[in-house]
Amino acid sequence: MEYQSNPMGAMMMEQAVNRTYICKHVDYSDGIWHDVSPIALTDVVTGEAVKEETLVKACWDNQALYVRFECADSYAVSDFKNRNDPLYEQDVVEVFIDEAGNGKRYVEIVVSPNNIVYEVMIDHNDENDELKFSIDRDWVTKGLVTSVDIQEDLRIYTMIIPLTNFNKQPTDGTEWKINFYRIDEEQNGKRHFQAWSPSGAINFHVSSLFGTLRFSRL
Repeated sequence: MEYQSNPMGAMMMEQAVNRTYICKHVDYSDGIWHDVSPIALTDVVTGEAVKEETLVKACWDNQALYVRFECADSYAVSDFKNRNDPLYEQDVVEVFIDEAGNGKRYVEIVVSPNNIVYEVMIDHNDENDELKFSIDRDWVTKGLVTSVDIQEDLRIYTMIIPLTNFNKQPTDGTEWKINFYRIDEEQNGKRHFQAWSPSGAINFHVSSLFGTLRFSRL
């Protein structure tokens, strides 16, 4: 992915400090999504509204974290066929999860419109340069289940991420750093980059600007 910087980084950092999503504990079923609050993705650089809306919802139970992307999608491009192909070169949705919350290590899960998965572990190796990182392409999110459903011009992605992949079982009040992303390409080839917590650049790996996922049993 080509990365472009923008002088809005300081403003984005200030906004990200207070960007928190309350992730409610549920008795999970497909029908639960009607009762889960959505958050909207915006342009990753400017934080402004996007051409095709993306709503993200998340909830959890004692077994898994559930993430759902509801994407207005009049056109989709995705030619990749194999796990861990460079899906991000075309249309995808993505979630980055940093359990420790220090920006040093996080899992990246990417799903294409054809339900192909790219999943890696990212390690930031240089504490003086946030954008230097290594990629563990052998990482497997055990028990991960993904699906993609199409309803006219709405494409719905669902990820079921077992909590056994993390070091500690979350409890009420547990906080993880997290970000949600989407890459959406028009028929003319123009690409749109969306994020829940914008980074001020076309760069999804600015971990200091991830938002907060707060687990709640209320």
